[in-house]
Amino acid sequence: MSPETLLLLALGALAVVAAARWLGERTALPAAALLPVLGILYAVLPGPNIELDPHIVLTFILPPLLYSAALDSSLLAIRANLRIVIGLSVLLVLATALLIGAGFALFVTGATLAAGVAVGAAVAPPDPVAALAVGRKVGLPPRLITIIQGEGLLNDATALTILNVAVAAAVGGHFSFPVAAGRFLLAAAGGTAVGVAVAFAMRMLRPIAKDALLANAVSLATPFVAYLAGERLHVSGVLAVVVAGLIVGHDTPRSGTGAGRLQTSAVWRLVDFLLEGLVFLLIGQQLPAVLRGLKQYDGSTIAIALVVSLAGTLLLRPVWLVLTQAAHLLLRREDEGLAGREIVALSWSGTRGVISLAAAFTIPLTTDAGEGFPDRDLLLFCTFVVVLVTLVGQGLTFAPLVRLLGLRPNAVDEARERNEARAAAAHAALDRLDDLDEDEPAEQREIEALRRKFREQLRRYEHRLDVLQNADSDELPVSERYEAALRIRRLAIEAQREEILRRRDAGGLSDEALRRLERELDLEERVLPDRPN
Repeated sequence: MSPETLLLLALGALAVVAAARWLGERTALPAAALLPVLGILYAVLPGPNIELDPHIVLTFILPPLLYSAALDSSLLAIRANLRIVIGLSVLLVLATALLIGAGFALFVTGATLAAGVAVGAAVAPPDPVAALAVGRKVGLPPRLITIIQGEGLLNDATALTILNVAVAAAVGGHFSFPVAAGRFLLAAAGGTAVGVAVAFAMRMLRPIAKDALLANAVSLATPFVAYLAGERLHVSGVLAVVVAGLIVGHDTPRSGTGAGRLQTSAVWRLVDFLLEGLVFLLIGQQLPAVLRGLKQYDGSTIAIALVVSLAGTLLLRPVWLVLTQAAHLLLRREDEGLAGREIVALSWSGTRGVISLAAAFTIPLTTDAGEGFPDRDLLLFCTFVVVLVTLVGQGLTFAPLVRLLGLRPNAVDEARERNEARAAAAHAALDRLDDLDEDEPAEQREIEALRRKFREQLRRYEHRLDVLQNADSDELPVSERYEAALRIRRLAIEAQREEILRRRDAGGLSDEALRRLERELDLEERVLPDRPN
């Protein structure tokens, strides 16, 4: 394929991703569900197509996506829900792989247990991108967002480890549970250790990387360093990326510069947008490659394999959540359990994605004996259908389900928490100014000006807290005065922007000065909330 053809494909893919994003913002259709369908439509048309290279996905696409998700996650919130997260990301993945493996061995003619476990491991880990995109849009409670995030961060390492064990058993013709368990524990412990080491190394580099561009370069390199270090040490590179991201994200607020954090956040949002869009589009384009080897199977074998794969994927998850919640109530655990509506929402949030397809494509074409891997083409097809059904089916229906369940965060409690923190921060600033007033009396005028500013802020925060304390519902109370103040501030910023542009166009202001002043106005405008908070 020529460079010009590749460039045209890349530009076309970018246009489709942007169009899907635009359409998703104006409808209730998530882009993650639209893009695979568009990919299938393109795949059946004549012309060049892109086949998924699993090693490129696992090396160049998976690490930055996982790292970005880990940076945005809460280490403390995941730790608070660790029992549920571990249950979903480790135990449920293992149970799904074994159940589907047993189903293949029992009901699919000629299939082996190892081959069934391989496809089970591939389809077991949910990709939370679609569910999180919809959940945030409809206002899913923060606890459920944390659980979905935590599950998505950790389950890939579990699934890929199980897949490697299953493939080794299918290729070598033997399986040892103690050896498999030992390999899994070694991969998990080693990946965690590598992630901690990489996060510590990044912490050591922060005093050097004060420049925003240098800090971004280090941030972009971190997931690849963690992944390669884990893989070279023959442990879980995926888990190393996740652990490094969680620790770095937890430490970021107390280190670095404000300019670096703003720029890093913007860079990772762009990386997420491009990679997520491209991988969902890439899923649909794999249809020809997946269908290519199905001619050797009869219709009944394909149908039974699909039923086993879909049933194991869709039915085990709600059963698992119900049983674990029943065990939680029976054992009277101190941590908070899941309500019935939360179980239903989590049951329907298990959309699969490109990791499942990439994992299935890593299954070798032949065994050590030179024979074809048992039922590889059938496994690829089952994985593709599970990904498509969950992405499109669950992705399109998740938002209506959440609305029907009435799940939403308590906006008043969240706003109260934020304003209490703001008030405490203003008190801390006033206390620091009092200390400065004693140590540096010559700067009393500047100190007094700042003191008036923080006192005014504190007055606004305390007034907002009084309003929130007296709120009689979970919805944020609307303040006409507050909204009018936001509108007036935006109009003032717009007038400032128009004036500096007029001066630039008239030759009274250089472009360099314009960009600096415009950046100041952009930052001021960015901190204005869309609504009272």
